[in-house]
Amino acid sequence: MDLSGIISISGRPGLYKVIAQGKNSIIVESLIDKKRFPAYSTDRISALEDISIYTLEEDKPLKDIYTDILAKVGNNPAPSHKEDITALQDFLVDILPNYDEERVYPSDIKKLFQWYNLLFKTKVIKVQEKKEATKKEKETKPKAAKKAPAKKKAPTKKKEETKAKAAPKKKAPAKKAPAKKKAAAKK
Repeated sequence: MDLSGIISISGRPGLYKVIAQGKNSIIVESLIDKKRFPAYSTDRISALEDISIYTLEEDKPLKDIYTDILAKVGNNPAPSHKEDITALQDFLVDILPNYDEERVYPSDIKKLFQWYNLLFKTKVIKVQEKKEATKKEKETKPKAAKKAPAKKKAPTKKKEETKAKAAPKKKAPAKKAPAKKKAAAKK
């Protein structure tokens, strides 16, 4: 799962993808409606790849949590962020049993699930079982014997004649006459 280039802008709903960088701004595209606009350095921008969740031991990156959610729900969206907070907390405990309940606020949990469902809807988060299955199939298939390279046929006269007619003849460059030296008159 690749969350690079996906950001959140404080005060604006949804998530955004970084498209380009200007002189004093970045151009972003909304994942929801695909509209583009500049985001300035005064905006509070957070990159999803830099966000992590507080746990009792070490912080866990958002990417790893989304991978765990994907493994649990499969090819389905996660619970909606509009559900009861206790249901969302119970789901998060199944995924991340040692998260710090004092430092992870209910609003953070809702945002976690809202972002996951948005990324799932826009196909940023995908089930990778198909890719892994194709890799395994390639490894288990017996390798076919290598074929001998095909020999090139000599061109026939007709093809050579058409090539000769099609190619324009190159002209030799015209010779220039040597420049005459002007004698300076001395008086």
